[in-house]
Amino acid sequence: MRVLEQRPRLREIAFLCAAFAVSFASTTAAADAKPAPPTKTSWASFRNGLLQQGIAGSTLPEKLELLWKKKTEHGVVATAAIVGEHVYVPALSGLLFCFDRKSGREIWKYRSVADPKEFAPGMVSAPTVTADTVFVGDEDGVLHALDRATGGKRWTFKTDAKIPGGAQVVGDKVIFGSYDSFLYCVDAKKGTLVWKFQTMDRINCAPAIAGDFTFVAGCDMHLRRINIKTQKQIAEFDLKAFLIASPAIIGDFLYVGTQKGLVVSYNWKTDKIQWRFGDQEKGTEVRASAAVTDKYVVVGMHDKRLYCLDRKTGKEIWSFRTRAQINSSAVIVGDRVFFGCDDRNVYEVRLSDGKPLWKFNAGHAVTAGPAVGEGVLVFGGADSGGFIYCFGKKE
Repeated sequence: MRVLEQRPRLREIAFLCAAFAVSFASTTAAADAKPAPPTKTSWASFRNGLLQQGIAGSTLPEKLELLWKKKTEHGVVATAAIVGEHVYVPALSGLLFCFDRKSGREIWKYRSVADPKEFAPGMVSAPTVTADTVFVGDEDGVLHALDRATGGKRWTFKTDAKIPGGAQVVGDKVIFGSYDSFLYCVDAKKGTLVWKFQTMDRINCAPAIAGDFTFVAGCDMHLRRINIKTQKQIAEFDLKAFLIASPAIIGDFLYVGTQKGLVVSYNWKTDKIQWRFGDQEKGTEVRASAAVTDKYVVVGMHDKRLYCLDRKTGKEIWSFRTRAQINSSAVIVGDRVFFGCDDRNVYEVRLSDGKPLWKFNAGHAVTAGPAVGEGVLVFGGADSGGFIYCFGKKE
């Protein structure tokens, strides 16, 4: 009799065990699933590549549609990253968000400080995404390395001041600058220091990398070329102006704007200036990084204009006037240019002639450069309460 009474119970236990096994297997599979590595259509770092040319490898639909928007509480001042099905957004609330690219569903979020009672320093650098890791810097001088799939912390590396520029990953090394005046090279897997190089003042920019060399410009007014392997400075050029913008490289030439209103073409192999564009007497600042193709250099200035210059001669081809300063770095997408402005708009103009094609009012100043990858355009508002927006084509 007892045996007969226990049979239903045994069947129930067996059913629960089977259900648990299926649940465990699906959970394990989800945990083990690895996000897709960056491809040519991704936007995996601040200017989308080691040369920092600001060119998207992805296309965009001719007619942009709003796919989703998310509130960020304290605004966004750094460019997002877009890789595979995910969008990575740094926020001044101290959070790094991972959203689903198509729906905007939150996948995970990481806080710069784990204790919810402690103040969380804002995430102020553009995230850099590799096959398995996301690197992002905060305003307290910490570089965070996170697991891409889960947002879990792998390691952190502490500097003595804010890290506003995005990191660059070269093999097993991460290279980035800090307001503490040092350029750092850190082991990407362990988070241990490989070497550091001291400049004379704050470093705002993300370093550009060509071959074995990294190029960094900062508030000491000098453009420096450093050998990554030997850790030694190879060349140093005094631009006689503070530099916030990140340098862009194409071939033997580097392009960067200064806070005295000049855009400079510099031959880094001959150590000579090819041309200068701008009026230094007016003192119009250039804080945005240039987007560079074989034919054009496109950059926004504080005189409320976006300029397109002939890359070889530095002559103005066209300019597009806005209603406020431009701090956002432009992105080139085929024959289209996208950039944000302090007048709260994100603009689309034609690359060949500067003709306006589209604009969107984000409700807040857009100081960070837009990101374009995997068929979508992503940007955020800088002020408190700003949103992050994702545009593309609705399915």
